[in-house]
Amino acid sequence: MIRLLVLAALAAWPLGAWQGFAGSAALDEILQEAIRQEQIPGAVLVVGHKGQIVHRKAYGLRSVAPQREPMTLDTIFDIASLTKVVATTPAVMKLFEQGKLRLNDRVTQYLPEFQGGKSEITVRHLLTHFSGLRPDLDLEPPWSGYETGIRLALNDKPVAAPGERFIYSDINFVLLGEIVRRLAGENLDEYAARVVFRPLGMTHTQFRPPPALRPRIAPTELLPGSREPLRGVVHDPTARFMGGVAGHAGVFSTADDLARFAAMMLARGRWGGTRLFSPLTIEKCTTPQSPPDQPILRGLGWDIDSPYSTNRGELFPVGSYGHTGFTGTSLWIDPATQTFVILLSNSVHPKQRTGIVSLRTRVATAVAAALNIELPGITLTGYNEALAGVRRVTARNGQVRTGLDVLAAQQFAPLRGKRVGLITNHTGVDRQGRRNVDLMREAGIQVTALFSPEHGIGGTEEGASAAQAKDPATGIPIWSLYAGETRRPTAQMLREVDALVYDIQDVGARFYTYITTLAYCLEEAAKRRIPFYVLDRPNPINGVRVEGPTLDEDAVSFVGYMPMPLRHGMTVGELARLFNGEKKLNADLHVVRMEGWQRGDWFDSTGLTWVNPSPNLRSLAAAVLYPGVAMLEYSPNYSVGRGTDAPFEQIGADWIDGAQLAAALNARFVPGVRFYPVRFTPSGSVFAGRAIGGVRMVVTDREAFSAQRLGLEIASALLRLFPGKLNLEANLRLIGSRAALRALAGGGDPREIEQENQEKLAPFLRIREKYLLYR
Repeated sequence: MIRLLVLAALAAWPLGAWQGFAGSAALDEILQEAIRQEQIPGAVLVVGHKGQIVHRKAYGLRSVAPQREPMTLDTIFDIASLTKVVATTPAVMKLFEQGKLRLNDRVTQYLPEFQGGKSEITVRHLLTHFSGLRPDLDLEPPWSGYETGIRLALNDKPVAAPGERFIYSDINFVLLGEIVRRLAGENLDEYAARVVFRPLGMTHTQFRPPPALRPRIAPTELLPGSREPLRGVVHDPTARFMGGVAGHAGVFSTADDLARFAAMMLARGRWGGTRLFSPLTIEKCTTPQSPPDQPILRGLGWDIDSPYSTNRGELFPVGSYGHTGFTGTSLWIDPATQTFVILLSNSVHPKQRTGIVSLRTRVATAVAAALNIELPGITLTGYNEALAGVRRVTARNGQVRTGLDVLAAQQFAPLRGKRVGLITNHTGVDRQGRRNVDLMREAGIQVTALFSPEHGIGGTEEGASAAQAKDPATGIPIWSLYAGETRRPTAQMLREVDALVYDIQDVGARFYTYITTLAYCLEEAAKRRIPFYVLDRPNPINGVRVEGPTLDEDAVSFVGYMPMPLRHGMTVGELARLFNGEKKLNADLHVVRMEGWQRGDWFDSTGLTWVNPSPNLRSLAAAVLYPGVAMLEYSPNYSVGRGTDAPFEQIGADWIDGAQLAAALNARFVPGVRFYPVRFTPSGSVFAGRAIGGVRMVVTDREAFSAQRLGLEIASALLRLFPGKLNLEANLRLIGSRAALRALAGGGDPREIEQENQEKLAPFLRIREKYLLYR
């Protein structure tokens, strides 16, 4: 018999005997299938509805290594980022109720040393993830200690202005945990236990659980060099470095304890005869508090409607709220139906797996469907599920000086006395449009060889280039690094070279081959101990957004040098540092930094003149679309607009009904982009000379736009509307991820696939942070 929650004292929840839950069989099948597919080793699922526990069950295994242990209902989980809403947010709001802080106060009022005492970031910005701070602290070089972590957080430089964009950031809650410590006069773990956990009877909820509880704790990841997986020690590395107590992660809890917390939230702050929070405080936390012109709806700590809120499922109404944890935990609460769904798993045990976004969605949807509730006037489709909404456009009018401009101002001093090999093309010009080779020669630098990437020195060639030519203006030999099988400089090419200089404009996508040419040249320079200089240039589609899928290890090629996301958010100078460091090339690398560039800059904020980086990327608009549109370019009977006046701004094929496809894509409300049907006749490439149907894309809000989501949505629509026509497998090296390919082929929702890809970015983001030059 399904046990009732211990809620007898909770007057707001009328209790009675539940005669079986209609959704239990579906929930059992969903979770058992996830275990069979090795998405999770096991789980505990608790569903509460109108004062009753209608489903409470343990599934699978708690541990698979070093020994197998069955999952039990009293298993204690590392709840990861649920810490933010179960401990830190309630602690902050208790201080708020006591008049000790205001949401709109600047953080510097409570942490005077934050950003040197000069910052417009408010407490509200931290709670809603609109501070502009980075996702996490740097973990390299290794550090330890709570005070060290706080010092790093206090001094971490924002990558966006407060209120400008949503960046989910653990640093926000690290800082909030420290605000609690200073205002409460006791550490976060002590204060949360005193004002939240103990009053609720959450007897198994705490930071740093004692060794006596270890047998009941679900282990997490087996870290490199460790003999046993983490167990009772927080999985999050930043929280671990800080000693296990931090505002963003560190709490361990059980499903039953979290059910008590959820019941308190549904009772608007009351537990039994005790009121923990004012109903107004609960309302404040769980209604939208993000900037009014933003489509991302966040409460104070809580997620309401955002790309992360897939654990709401597809039937719980807007107005419900919840959160997830990286270790495989989630909590969703719906006041309209008086329901909560608690799913606790250790999906990172014994290693990190494919994300469980789709699992969370299916569980929540099955629960909502089984409740058979009628809610007239309640909105079921979320703002972010349906529409990107209106977003404030913030544009900066900068005057960026590229690495070439900076080095030219120094008269190329580091290159004096060296025979220079220049890896470049037509994009290698200064602010006045003067070629790098000409500027070097005017300064007395001896340039002995030019090396060209794909598309040749002039950037106009399609296919392979001539192996060798001469620059008409200077007579300097040009060696093609895209001729026949040649992709890297040979000993003969480097015979008269004492230093290599790379100066080419990139476009910010993993499969754009100029960055592989950079990597191959860096490898050859390292082998021959030739100094290597990179003259840095902007990432034209900004240096903030990072989007999956991440390239599989075994899918590396000339269109994917190493496992990286589709959109890496780095400059060529930063990529050179990453390649050199992560590949352990030990090259004598020198990056000449830009001046005046900011990470959030799109190309139109730089003040630089646009030069088409390759023949078919003819505008910034095309560059924004390119990473998503090109994901399917290897399909043999499919056009991405090459041979037309708008390559990468339109797609088509002789089997596509443009009106049908445009209607289907617009019905998906893909954030930041709209579609309309077209017919076009390519003059070259695929379908040359033939009129074909297709769609053209218009980016309506590039801040809300996700290139990954665009590519996934197009693929999903083509597979659904025109079965058997698209060769999806041919695009493995472009999409990069077999898991994403399988999900698309299996009819997966692009939103869920996107979220799973984003969840897998954490390892790359940590690596990336080590090599960033611009903060």
